[in-house]
This record gives sequence, C-alpha cells and structure tokens, in this order.
Amino acid sequence: MYGLNGMTIVMAMSFFPVVYLTLVGLMRGLDPAMEEASANLGGSKLRTFIRVTLPMLAPGIASSFLLLFVEAIADLGNPLTIGGDYVVLSARLFIAINGEYDLMAGAVLAVILIVPSLGVYLVQKYFADRASVISITGKPTGSITLVTDPRVRIPLLVINGILAGFIALVYLTMLAGAFTRLLGIDNSFTLNNFSYVLSGLGSEAMLDTTRLSAISTVVAGFLGMLIAFLVVRMKFTGKGLLDFGTMMGIAVPGTIFGIGYLLAFNDPVKVGEFVLLPKLTGGRAILAGEIAIIMVFIIRSTPAGLRAGVAALQQIDPAIEEASVSLGANRATTFGRITLPLIRPAFLSGLIYAFARSMTTISAVIFLTTPETKIMTQQIYAETDGGKFGNAFAYIVLLIGIVLLVIGMLQALIGLATGAERRVKTE
Repeated sequence: MYGLNGMTIVMAMSFFPVVYLTLVGLMRGLDPAMEEASANLGGSKLRTFIRVTLPMLAPGIASSFLLLFVEAIADLGNPLTIGGDYVVLSARLFIAINGEYDLMAGAVLAVILIVPSLGVYLVQKYFADRASVISITGKPTGSITLVTDPRVRIPLLVINGILAGFIALVYLTMLAGAFTRLLGIDNSFTLNNFSYVLSGLGSEAMLDTTRLSAISTVVAGFLGMLIAFLVVRMKFTGKGLLDFGTMMGIAVPGTIFGIGYLLAFNDPVKVGEFVLLPKLTGGRAILAGEIAIIMVFIIRSTPAGLRAGVAALQQIDPAIEEASVSLGANRATTFGRITLPLIRPAFLSGLIYAFARSMTTISAVIFLTTPETKIMTQQIYAETDGGKFGNAFAYIVLLIGIVLLVIGMLQALIGLATGAERRVKTE
C-alpha cells in the first residue's frame, strides 16, 4: 500500500505539467473580448468562467486527459523505482520479457495494456469531433483583466504553493543527495558523485542523450503541428487514420515500442541482394543504434504536439486562412505565415514536451541502447539498481539542468505570445 500511495503521488506530480503545457498555450490564445462581452451582459466572474472560458478550453482539457491517462498507464520508471510490491502492467510486461524471457506473456500483457489506452482515445476523439469552439477570429479587441478578488486568488495561491512545495522538496532532495555520500546514512559533503559521472560514462551519456533529443525535438515539433493542420483543416481520405496512427505513438507503452523496434530492425531488410534498410538495433547497428533511438523519440513525442496543435487550431476561425488563400497565398505559405504564428504557444508546448520527454524516457529506449550509444536515464536506472544513489542523484541533477537550460532557450527563441494576445490592463 505504501508503494501504491507513493507511486500515485509521484506519478501525479510527474505528469501534471503535460496538462499545464497544453492549457497555458490555449489560454494565451483566448480573445479577452469574449469575457468582456459576458461581463457587459451582466455575467459574474464565476458564470463567465463556467459558461465562456471553460467551454473554449474544452478541447485542450480533453486532449490533456488523453495524454495524462496514456502517460500514467504506460509509465515504467516510477513503478520500477518506487512501486515496491505493487506491480502495474507496464512493470509486469518489462519483467516478463527482460527477466523471465517469456515473449508470449509479454504479448498478452501488451494487448491488455493497449486496450484501455485505445478506449480513452476513441472516447476523447468522439467528443472532440462533436465540439466546435472558436475564440480567435482575426480581430481580437479585448484586454486581459487580472483576477483581483482575494476569495479566488488566496485559495489558488495556497493550492499552488502546496504543490510547488512538494515539487521543490523533491528537487532539494535530489540536490542534497548529489552532494552527499549516502543521503540519510552518511550526509557528509562530497563531490565524488559528480566526479564519477563527469569523468566516466556520464559525460558520454550527456552528449549522446542531448544530441539525439535535440534532433528528435525539432522533427517532432514541426511534424506535430503539420499533422494537426492536416487533421483539422484539410479534407482527404484517411485523415482519421492519420490522426489515429500518430496517437498510437503515445497510446502504445514504451516497453512495447522498444521491444518491437529491437525485433523488427535487428536484421537488415533486403530485397534480393539489395539492402533496403540496414540493421538499426543491437550490435553492429548503423550509427551505433542512434537512428532507432531517434525514431522512437519522434514517435513518442509527436502525439503531444499533435494534440496541442489540434486544440489550438480548433480555436482559430478558418476564415483567417481562407482570406490568405483568397489573396493568392498557397497552403504552405498560409501555414507558415498565418497559422503557425497563431498557434505558437502550442508549438512551444510541443517542443518543450518533446525535448523533456526524450531526455527523461527510459521504457522505450532501454532495449535499444548499445555500448557506443549511452542514454542518461538508463545510466540512472543502472546506478539506482546497484544501490549507488549518490551517482544517480548526480546524473539527475545534470539531466534537470540540461532540460531547464534548453526550455529557457526555446522560450527565448520562439516566445510565448501570439497575435491574439493583448496588453494586460494596468488601470
């Protein structure tokens, strides 16, 4: 029971940023004129939020729920580390294949694990397709009004303060553990943990993980927005299949992806004597298995950008893009010059998620790493499994530092504002 409670809390803290990243992008794109119109018609703040703001956020809430559910049900790192005697499907699947070498049991568990994810996706898609919420019409005229009522601000600040405190406690614990010999037993200060990481395999793992994550982030970010544009704005045969196939990248647990890639690409694909596809995984793989890892990163990260992009595009009046086309711009120009700037917060959310996801994933790549290509999460798991918690903490601190640095760079490079945002009222 303690393992279950601890795992539930940690998983909730781990995945709620997925919801935040999606909703904050949507809220930045809302036209405040709608809320002003509600207030002018006599609507209270609460009624305006429930009847106006919340419905406009409904696509993002549905998308966030889908991402949160499939992330939680397919998570492997948290159950393996702190699950205790409580075993979830993803961990049982990993043990069946990696520990018991029972492929049949692994296949059965994989099917069982896929069913609820697909069910939630189909339900979410059903309601999302029935909804039509437009808040960006091309002529935003309102100004953002800050919430000043202490009856609202104080409870929200308290809730967020408690949540931030828990998160800060986790970070402080990891930071303290990185600079002590053995946290809780021998708390004497030491730099040996960082020395071990930076002088050994850690430096190679940092460079490999960051490089592969950066490549996959760029591809996954643009691919997610492009597929979102095709799904929402274009009419063609197979549109639903494209959306469904892309979402399978997150609905299918990472363990299944890793094993599937290992088996599918462990031998070169030949047509006669012609090598159609070289060996991508295992020993002697092309580029030491980096291509397979990048492919997994992209497939696992694109769905988040897709859902954020779909939710953002559903807020934008298609008349804006139609006006661009009527003035002579083609679809590619309209997407790059009109659509993409309007969904910039969603694009940024997709990039941030893709990079953080690639840097921190373990279930999808634990089977794909080679002696020449090292991933930080695998090194962290190996140190933790061997009881070398100080080294694991040092790895974690360095990983967090890299992720925060790149997130700051992305925010500075892309920006948070859209053309629909207005100045905050200071009167």
